[in-house]
Amino acid sequence: MGKLTIAKSRAITEPGMYHDSPTLYLYVAPGGSKSWVQRITIDGRRHDLGLGGFPLITPEHARRRAAVNRLEVADGKDPLAEKRKAKAPTFKQAALKTYETLRPRWRNDKVAKNWMQQLDRYVFQRFGNMRVDRIGRADVLSILTPIWNTKPETARRVRRSIRSTFSWCQANGFVDINYAGEVIDGGLPTMRALRKNLRALPYQELPEAIETVRASGASRAAKACLEFTILTACRSGEARHAVWSEIDLDERLWTIPAERTKIGREHRQPLSEQAIAVLQDVRDLQDDSGLIFPSPYKKGNPLSNMALTKVLRDNDLADRATVHGFRASFRTWASEKTNADHAVMELSLAHTVGSSVEQAYARSDLLAKRRRLMDQWGAFATGDTAGKVVQLHA
Repeated sequence: MGKLTIAKSRAITEPGMYHDSPTLYLYVAPGGSKSWVQRITIDGRRHDLGLGGFPLITPEHARRRAAVNRLEVADGKDPLAEKRKAKAPTFKQAALKTYETLRPRWRNDKVAKNWMQQLDRYVFQRFGNMRVDRIGRADVLSILTPIWNTKPETARRVRRSIRSTFSWCQANGFVDINYAGEVIDGGLPTMRALRKNLRALPYQELPEAIETVRASGASRAAKACLEFTILTACRSGEARHAVWSEIDLDERLWTIPAERTKIGREHRQPLSEQAIAVLQDVRDLQDDSGLIFPSPYKKGNPLSNMALTKVLRDNDLADRATVHGFRASFRTWASEKTNADHAVMELSLAHTVGSSVEQAYARSDLLAKRRRLMDQWGAFATGDTAGKVVQLHA
C-alpha cells in the first residue's frame, strides 16, 4: 500500500518529489501542478517516466501503471521504448529530420537536392503520411520492385534514402527494424547481371558517389582510403599500404617505393588539394605503424583488400563499380574532358609508356603536367567543376 491517499495528495502544496511506493513519486511543480513520476532503472541507467497528472490519475491508478512498468523491466523490456513508438513521426517527418542530420556532410548541393526529390517522387505519395512504426517490408518492396530492373540506378538511390531514414528512426527508438536494409534482399527481383568490364562508374556520377561514401556509416579509415584512391587514380593496395613517410605535404607529392608498384619502379604521384584534405582529415588516426589508413579492427595492420569493396557494397555501389574501376573512370574523364597528352594520362595511372628503348631515353615523368591533370581531377571528382572541359596548358 502506498503512503499517499487522494486527500494527502491534495493537501501537499510545497514543490518537490514525494515518495509513495517502490519507484513511484508525486511531483509538485513550483506552479502547483501535480503529476506522477516513476524513477526506474533500465539497462543500468535511471530514468524518470511520467505516468500522468493528479488528480486525473489517482494514487491507485498510478501504482498500477508503475507495477506494469516494473514487470516489463524485469522481463527485459523497455517501457520507454513503447512510449517513444507511441510518438513515432510519419515517414515524411522522419525523412526531413534525416535530411537535416545528413545535410552538413554533403558538400555537393546536387546530392542534397536529389535525395529529397527521389523521396518526393517515389516514396511520399505511397507512405509519406504513415507513422514509421506502421511501415513494413511489403510497403518498401511495393516501391522498389517495379523500378528495380527498369530504373536500377534510381532504385538504389531511393532504397538508400529510405534506409537512411529508417536508420535515423532506429537511433531515436521509433522502430526496431530497418525495412530498407538486408531484410528485404530476398524479396527484390534478381538484378540483371552487369558485364565485369562495365563495372567502372561513369565519371559523371562520381561526385555524387563520393558524397554518398562520405555520409555513410563506414569507418573513417575506409571512407578516406577509398576517396584517396579515387582522387589519386592509384591502385587499391598502394593506398591501403601507404605510410606517412611517403608523403610530402609541402610539395603535395606522394612517392610510392618501387617494391609497392606494379611496374617495379618508384612512382611520384602529385596530390591535389582535395587529396591533401583527405590526408589532413585522418592525421589523428596515425599509430606506431605509420600507416595512413590503419585498420580500425587490427591495430598496426592496413585495411584489408575487402575493406574498400565493403564500402561500395554497403552503399549500393558495388554492382556498378569496383575499386579498380575508378581508374577507368579517371581515364575516360581525362580522354573526354581534357586535352591531356596520352603519355600524361598513362603516367598518371603509373602505366609504362612506350617501348623499352623509348623508356630508356625518357628523362621526365612529366610531373608538372600530371599535377595539373590531377588538380583538375580532384576538383571534378568532388563536384567543383562538373561538366567543364579542362584545357591543360603546358
